[in-house]
Amino acid sequence: MTQELPNAVTSVPEVPAAWAPSLRQQLSSDENVVALLEVDLDAQLHFVPGLLVLTTARLLACDRPEGAWRQWPLQAGQALQHHDHAGVGHVALVDRQGRLAHWRFTLGQNLQAIRLVDQFRSVLDSVAHGKPLVPALRNVCPSCKAPLDSEDEECPICAKVEHTPPSTGTLFRLWRFAKPYKGQLLLGFILMLLGTAASQVPPYLTVPLVDEVLIPFQSGKTIPTSTVALYLGGLLGSALLAWVLSWGKTYVLALASERIAADLRTTTYEHLLKLSLEYFGGKRTGDLLSRIGSESDRIAVYLSLHLTDFASDVIMIMMTAVVLFSMDPLLAMITLVPLPFIGWMIHFVRYRLRTGFEKIDRVWGEVTNVLSDTIPGIRVVKAFAQEQREAARFREANRHNLQVNDRINKIWSLFSPSVSLFTEIGLLVVWGFGIWQISRGQITVGMLLAAIAYISRFYGRLDSMSRIVSVTHKSASAAKRIFDILDHVSSVPEPVKPVPLDTVKGAIEVREVGFRYGNRQVNRGISLKIAPGEMIGLVGHSGSGKSTLVNLICRFYDVSEGAILVDGVDIRSYAVADFRRNIGLVLQEPFLFFGTIAENIAYGKPHATREEIIAAARAAHAHEFILRLPQGYDSMVGERGQGLSGGERQRISIARALLIDPRILILDEATSSVDSETEKEIQKALENLVQGRTTIAIAHRLSTLHRADRLVVLDRGKVVEEGPHDELMARQGAYYQLYQAQARNAEGAETSAKESE
Repeated sequence: MTQELPNAVTSVPEVPAAWAPSLRQQLSSDENVVALLEVDLDAQLHFVPGLLVLTTARLLACDRPEGAWRQWPLQAGQALQHHDHAGVGHVALVDRQGRLAHWRFTLGQNLQAIRLVDQFRSVLDSVAHGKPLVPALRNVCPSCKAPLDSEDEECPICAKVEHTPPSTGTLFRLWRFAKPYKGQLLLGFILMLLGTAASQVPPYLTVPLVDEVLIPFQSGKTIPTSTVALYLGGLLGSALLAWVLSWGKTYVLALASERIAADLRTTTYEHLLKLSLEYFGGKRTGDLLSRIGSESDRIAVYLSLHLTDFASDVIMIMMTAVVLFSMDPLLAMITLVPLPFIGWMIHFVRYRLRTGFEKIDRVWGEVTNVLSDTIPGIRVVKAFAQEQREAARFREANRHNLQVNDRINKIWSLFSPSVSLFTEIGLLVVWGFGIWQISRGQITVGMLLAAIAYISRFYGRLDSMSRIVSVTHKSASAAKRIFDILDHVSSVPEPVKPVPLDTVKGAIEVREVGFRYGNRQVNRGISLKIAPGEMIGLVGHSGSGKSTLVNLICRFYDVSEGAILVDGVDIRSYAVADFRRNIGLVLQEPFLFFGTIAENIAYGKPHATREEIIAAARAAHAHEFILRLPQGYDSMVGERGQGLSGGERQRISIARALLIDPRILILDEATSSVDSETEKEIQKALENLVQGRTTIAIAHRLSTLHRADRLVVLDRGKVVEEGPHDELMARQGAYYQLYQAQARNAEGAETSAKESE
């Protein structure tokens, strides 16, 4: 619940009710609240409420609602510094002498922090220069409470954080991908120069053709056939030469641009595969598919078509300008009259198009996200009869996409015809000025017609160049979205000097490990030693940190505190790929790729022989059901294993893990989603899998861990008990309570089943 201060202006964020009484006492009668930040962390990163308030005269801070307020009057030389690191935001008040105060907060408050820093600059500038503060606006952003103009389509503060508009300078970063093809690009540029020069010949031949052939012939003079043939042959020859050179230029540059785009796609995908799971946790599949697919295609089209056309237009305009000035400097100057107006229009629409195309890319991502959600999950959609709901989601995303495109089209539909209008007016002025020059005998009719031909090309290319604004910003937006991936640094970095990993014994030591998801502490102070070949079971309530610990051991994430050692070496010292090749992973929901059964089993060892694949399948108790399939091991598996039962998919997953012969094995709820009969089959397969391997098993059904040498009980991210089953039962602690609770649930389920019979 919030409560407004009576003397606060209408655009300020509402003050939390708990703070309002004490804050009201601090404010003078002529002092207004401008911005505030609800800080929620103390110096030790514990969750403690606090409030930072900017007024028209000072900065106020309080650690708790009933606590004392600290204040700093606004003075010249002060500044608010804002940054974030490791999921924690920081704001510091500094002056010329150093830091005056420092506050920490979770990134959920980041929009408020940016609003506070922006408003601090404005208020400080007003105080320093004695200016009155600008009156507040009536509309405010619902997210960060920043004031909005009535014409604002989105909050400028939120847009600064979430959607920075792309700069056309981003396109220059593509040079690293173009550099290997600089020879082809240079050849294409030379062909472009020669082709443009050849296309300048026909208008120039117009002068003698009109003045020495057409006008004399109209006056009754006899014109030699050879003269006519010479000029017509020159026109034909220059046209054919321009055609050949243009074809060569287009072909060479198209080959180069397609290869640049292909390298861009490959590099982006390879970099994406190197990123940690943390990155994928915050991204939508449809958005990533759109970036690697359609965005790279857009860049390819831009490089092969629009950019080459633009370069050709620039060369054509420069050559045409040189020819015009050589023919008649005054007429050439008249040609340039529309240029200032066209330049002003380009400047006027440039920013709107830049932000607009960024929005188009974002809303198109919303459309593809709906598709990537519903198509893979079509069975769930149909099972719950949610077709109409998903269709409504798609219609809404499509409607949003249509609205954004309509706004851009409104701007562009005015821009392009206006440029054409200015060029037509310019051509009309040239016609009028040329007729006046002919009447005074300053130029001939042939010169005017040649000039008009050149000027028509000049204006035509100028009109074409103006259209490049649209496609350039579209391509800059595409490039930005791709470089957003390439610029992301993995939170699981490769070591600078990796320790060689030849053979793994399987000894694991977890040493005082802690881990945070953002600002949430998941694991803390976990210490554990696992001997080579030992099997331990991780048990605990949901959310106790079991899967997180396994993810840390697999190095899907890096620990926030402490270290994990394998064979006495910190796993961060091993090359990531070398380390993970020694880990076999069997998940609760096995993922199978589209392909044959054999290809899925051999995924971790692509060059495995058929005999090795069959041996792994036999050990996983999968050989029999595979032979019952129409094509046996060559039977196709649908996307995500469609067409196979859960137990069959799990046994193929076990065979896949067996084939790579890992020294460390991770079983994450491997039997939790199957029936009792299937579980028995999977347990037989797992018995073969765990032999001689260091095994870490997670299971909600505690009965499935009867073969474990030790059980480790986790609660709220900490190890609370550790030992064999019998010993833990005798202690009657946390494990005993879990076991008894499961036993009661099992008895209740059996009783219900008998009563229903």
